[in-house]
Amino acid sequence: MLITSPAMLLADMIARAPISTPLHEWLSQALEHSGLSQSALAERLDAAVPKKVDRSTINKMVLGKRAISAEELLHISEITGFEVPGEDPATNTISIAGKVGAGAQVPVFDAYTKGDGPQVECPPGLSPHGVVAVEVVGDSMEPVYSAGDLLFYTRETHDGVPEEVVGHRCVVEDVAGMGWVKQVKAGDEPGLFHLISLNPGANTMWNVRLKWAARVRLHWPAELAKKA
Repeated sequence: MLITSPAMLLADMIARAPISTPLHEWLSQALEHSGLSQSALAERLDAAVPKKVDRSTINKMVLGKRAISAEELLHISEITGFEVPGEDPATNTISIAGKVGAGAQVPVFDAYTKGDGPQVECPPGLSPHGVVAVEVVGDSMEPVYSAGDLLFYTRETHDGVPEEVVGHRCVVEDVAGMGWVKQVKAGDEPGLFHLISLNPGANTMWNVRLKWAARVRLHWPAELAKKA
């Protein structure tokens, strides 16, 4: 019996959907939206698809000299955070995985099975594929993030703290299973990190060992969030 994965089903749906924007133009818009270079996109896409992809491949795609497959289209959307052409953003939703602490201690914030938790309408300009939302609890990140605000992030399947997220505001889980939103900085020893609070009156957490960290891709104030 042939087993079809959700990703394959989605890729097939995309391939059959009417697309108003030429794909090479969409790709240019996706690169501009994400700020990625053609080389950076090529490296990440090459790791996601079976066919070899390098910078020259991406350049041919941008110029319309090389077709973009449905599978490549899906992965490019996930990598760049740019909506797949032909989708209606109003029908897209993102799962709220749980709550994350900004000063408050929130254990195991990834409380829901993927897709099982409450849903929020996908903000404009953000692709829902591979994106999760969490709700802020506490005030240590004031005035940037307030209690009740939603933060959107994409977590890679593996644990760890990628070098490129250090120095940025991230959703993290420490080794004790507590979820936080903080600015992540390198700690005093390898494998340790300082979790910086933006509120001057809140405490910074020094030399914390993290299970994983994912950069915040989008912040949505509570009053703008439309829960489905």
